[in-house]
Amino acid sequence: MNRPRMRVCLAQINVTVGDFEKNRIGMARAIRLAKRRGAALVTFPELCVTGYPPEDALFQGGFVEANLRSVRALAREARGIVALAGFVDRDPEGRLYNAAAVLASGRIARVYRKNRLPNYGVFDEQRYFHAGPDRPCVIELPGGARVGVTICEDIWQEDAYAYREGTWRGADLLVNLSASPYHAGKQALRRRIVSALARRSGLPVAYQNLVGGQDELVFDGGSFVVDAKGALCAEAARFREECLFVDLPPSRRRRALPKPLGHEAEVYEALVLGTRDYVEKNGFPGALIGLSGGIDSALVACIAVDALGAARVQGITMPSRYTSKGTYADAGRLASALGVRLDEFAIDPILDVYLGTLRGAFAGLGPGTAEENLQARIRGNLLMALSNKFGRLVLTTGNKSEFATGYCTLYGDMAGGFAVIKDVPKTLVFRLARYRNRLRESPRAPIPASTLRRPPSAELRPGQKDRDTLPPYPRLDRFLEAFVERGLAPEQIRGGGISKALAGRLSRMIYGNEYKRRQAPPGVKITPKAFGRDRRMPITNRFRR
Repeated sequence: MNRPRMRVCLAQINVTVGDFEKNRIGMARAIRLAKRRGAALVTFPELCVTGYPPEDALFQGGFVEANLRSVRALAREARGIVALAGFVDRDPEGRLYNAAAVLASGRIARVYRKNRLPNYGVFDEQRYFHAGPDRPCVIELPGGARVGVTICEDIWQEDAYAYREGTWRGADLLVNLSASPYHAGKQALRRRIVSALARRSGLPVAYQNLVGGQDELVFDGGSFVVDAKGALCAEAARFREECLFVDLPPSRRRRALPKPLGHEAEVYEALVLGTRDYVEKNGFPGALIGLSGGIDSALVACIAVDALGAARVQGITMPSRYTSKGTYADAGRLASALGVRLDEFAIDPILDVYLGTLRGAFAGLGPGTAEENLQARIRGNLLMALSNKFGRLVLTTGNKSEFATGYCTLYGDMAGGFAVIKDVPKTLVFRLARYRNRLRESPRAPIPASTLRRPPSAELRPGQKDRDTLPPYPRLDRFLEAFVERGLAPEQIRGGGISKALAGRLSRMIYGNEYKRRQAPPGVKITPKAFGRDRRMPITNRFRR
């Protein structure tokens, strides 16, 4: 079958929730570029006019109206080209729809309303939107090519109309506008779904994704086009903006495709993008990090510098009587290698005042967790005081293994505005640190080798090691992956050093520390099931599997 030739532009852009003018300007710029380069169609991500996800901002007076004004203004740019733009539509009864505007001849020529609304994981679309009609939308471009329009979840469920026989009769291309949040391995899953749709429909499919950070979520881009057999024709970059131009039907001579990112590379890029956009979109001038000389704060410092630049990152070292010479020296080496300012505040004088004040109340009781947590809270107070005075955002340094088991201090090391690695298990922290050391060619790696070799320790009492409280991290992280991400019961998790007793103890630790996690700052989601955004457990809950 001879299909009409057309050039399509997939405008993979970074938008901000509620910043209608900035979003519109970015989209208008992409439309003009697409016209100059001869595209007949330019596509934008799902809900790109509002930013995704808008959540309860949709209930604020004026938000939906501002979105409608913005899409009407954008329509004036669409002359001599057709644009597909995600926005929030509203019917006369006031019902809201996740929709795509077909912009042509300077106006909104047609509207498609999303039919399948996801309501699982990070998605709450049934809270906000009504489902559109259960039928396809096919539009015609100048030159005669016909394009089927879908939005995200419309192609993720195999019983959706997108998969019904004869749905796309007469179409030459299917387009899916998405805002698909990242987790490790997500791109391969998208490719499988889109390729299956292409083979079933016998049509090429253009998958248009969003890019950028929005609170805990990172959208990784990677927009792509597959041919009618499901083979990859073209792919945009991951984790950055790009306008991807594709000529259809695809020629036999295939274009070069971006090199796939390895696991550590894509996770690291997600953490950098999520941190950069959280800081910049929320208007912070820079970041503050407590540098302990340990692996977690070292990795967070590297991410912050790669996200913001060294001049916008400030390290704070806060040694105590329990700080080892090795960790103290490593904090300085790291700061020097990264080129960040490092300020020092010794906490022993403040700790002595606290202990003196509490001497009567603590009389007759030996030192324990209360005295250890005082040190963490003093450090948290110092960091927050500096943040208040100079406006920089405190980046906390706790990892997923610690948050899961409660091996963290409320109002201490949990104090801050953004928890960069809160969804990163400890074993992956080490892998990412080694990856970052290999990433840049320089006279020396930023993270000292001694930091990578040293057994992890909070250094809140003499000789303290993480292993005093927690099992070895490989064992702990294996349990977390099975229990949290795959939802297995403790009695189903065995092997690799995980006994019945250990599984029971770890599950109790995870259940019992929900109240801490509920008070933690937001952080980048990089696993299929992050605490808070995906796994939403009640704090008061006596049920145990």
